[in-house]
Amino acid sequence: MDATVPQHILDALTDVNMPRLPNAPGPMEMIALGGIDIPVHRAGCVVVGSGAAGLRAAVEMKRRGDDVVILSQSAWGGTSACSGSDKQTLHTANTADQGDNFKAMARAIRSGGAMDEDTAYVEAVGSTRMMASLQFLGLPLPQDPLGGTLRYQTDHDEVGRATSCGPRTSRLMVKVLADEAIRLDIPFHNHTTVVKILTEGLSDERRVVGVLAMQPHERSDTNPFGIALFVCPVIVLAAGGPGELYRDSVYPNGCFGSLGLALEAGIDLVNLTESQFGIGTRREGFPWNLSGTYVQAIPHIYSLDAEGSEHHFLANYYRNTQEMASNIFRKGYQWPFHSTRMLDFGSSLVDLAIFRESAAGRRVFMDFNRNPLAVTGDLPFSLNRLDPDVSGYIENAGAMKEQPIDRLRHMNPLAIELYRRYKIDIASEPLEFAVNNQHMNGGIMVDTWGRTNLAGCYSVGEAAGTHGVTRPGGAALNAGQVFGTRVAEHIGASRRAKSSSSAHIEAVALAGLNDLLAILKEDSRLSARDIRTEIQSRMSDRAGMICDAESVSQALAEARSLNVTIRSNGIAYGRAAEAVRAVQWQQMAVASEAVLAALDHFIRNGGGSRGARAICDADGELVPNVTTGPLQEFRFRREKDDHRNEQIIVRLKDEGMVISTRPNRVFDESRKSFFERDWPAWLTGRIYDLGEREGCTRD
Repeated sequence: MDATVPQHILDALTDVNMPRLPNAPGPMEMIALGGIDIPVHRAGCVVVGSGAAGLRAAVEMKRRGDDVVILSQSAWGGTSACSGSDKQTLHTANTADQGDNFKAMARAIRSGGAMDEDTAYVEAVGSTRMMASLQFLGLPLPQDPLGGTLRYQTDHDEVGRATSCGPRTSRLMVKVLADEAIRLDIPFHNHTTVVKILTEGLSDERRVVGVLAMQPHERSDTNPFGIALFVCPVIVLAAGGPGELYRDSVYPNGCFGSLGLALEAGIDLVNLTESQFGIGTRREGFPWNLSGTYVQAIPHIYSLDAEGSEHHFLANYYRNTQEMASNIFRKGYQWPFHSTRMLDFGSSLVDLAIFRESAAGRRVFMDFNRNPLAVTGDLPFSLNRLDPDVSGYIENAGAMKEQPIDRLRHMNPLAIELYRRYKIDIASEPLEFAVNNQHMNGGIMVDTWGRTNLAGCYSVGEAAGTHGVTRPGGAALNAGQVFGTRVAEHIGASRRAKSSSSAHIEAVALAGLNDLLAILKEDSRLSARDIRTEIQSRMSDRAGMICDAESVSQALAEARSLNVTIRSNGIAYGRAAEAVRAVQWQQMAVASEAVLAALDHFIRNGGGSRGARAICDADGELVPNVTTGPLQEFRFRREKDDHRNEQIIVRLKDEGMVISTRPNRVFDESRKSFFERDWPAWLTGRIYDLGEREGCTRD
């Protein structure tokens, strides 16, 4: 991309206006529960969340004739609409040099381990269909003059299967899918926070019958918390990841996800040990990942201490200027922190250095108007002295410009425009940033149709734990689209959502309501703000990218204690409007304990450093080196190969976390389909593996 791109084109790809929602339908009836007048809505399926994955599921269900409604805490306020980076991408299998076949792509998706092989293949084979359908809806994915998709290399992708519309790719996806949902007249209840999943039956016979939600516009003297009941036999959890879990986070504010909600409904979670951490701007301003061309422009990185003195701290980590500059560049396609990349003076040494500067109370900045300063005693920075992979990229991009801002403007002017929209002009002032939590790779455990262990409940997007330890950058967006479609196909085949539910679930709803009211205590000494501070500080300080056995174990004990206190004393709220936050922080406290329980189990059973985290251990086999020698305080454990072949499952039972493991599901690459043999399974619906409780595919 060149600076000659007209401003109106840059504006269109940066200022993405979202559609105005039609008015939500009113309740179908009113019931009195526990002295509260509650509006009742009925549907065949409720989709919880309005991001790219949830919208895809809703659109595909409506297209198949299902009765579906969308419930959203804040329309267009989630991660896919508000956050991301210039490497939020979709993936395509393409020509032999860039994505040769679906099996190879599946191997790349699952290469980090702890991922089901069949899930990886599902995501790979579904990727071209998702890309084509998004293009059909109007997503402006870039092409060459002959119609080929423009692609590039991204995180954990050695081939180059990624494509992008620029930094607003995911927001553009949300826009085209939202436009389609509105065109299809899908009912949309905005400012509606689901707070309880309602179920009937015991043990393996339990199934979904509805949800309780809180709606500000429903507050009244006879319903002070604005509680509403949605009766439905099917739900799709698509509320994103637990962005509020960490203090140092690049998520938009208010992203709670649905992990605590799911745990309380008896739903299994998986891979909660696996997240992503990387450099990004601080949450207090405009949170955004600094991957891609932000660092491929090779800006000067420095820190400021409390007295305002500047520190060229990366010079203490790399042996020469060329090595330092080349690894700054590599953060563009090696954006997430990875423990092994701290070794051999690799790119994650940048993350560690920034982490240490922040821990020392210094603020870290990128300056796009200065090239990196030289490492002491070495030659100054020069584009002619870079590692071959770096210099080759910059030359191919035609970006051999004198200053970082000029290189950035040439390769990706949208990167500059994006921050300018938020009153940050990186062309004239340094950009403050840090290492933040960015994505939960784990989540709700699902099968290849997006089903959870609770009948009638599905999960898609970041809420679903379909990823393993690592994944190619942008694979999450693709996974949400693929599974959003597959969930709709499965629900359509079951025929359980063809019409709104007529079930009477007053007794179940009353029990759920009483559970909620037990949390809300005006006289409690616990406030949502106090709980937030405690959880976020604990997770960022002791369960971030650098952790150790003792710290995690202590954090788990404190998390358990917090949940005991909440169950005993409830959470205070100053006014009715604050009640929903109290419930969300209660559920986040449960989710935090689940993450720490999984991480503690992993470490106590010899788990080593992988993906998101370095497990520091004085007896660890690996240690990062800097110019002055080994950093012994960051000596860390090596990953065990056996752990790559299994996944850690967490379930809430009797107010405690139960941990188990299971092996990854495998995929037989040698098996080939055969048309005449396999067509009947498609015609009869046997491919959907429907059980008795799910109905049948034909009338």
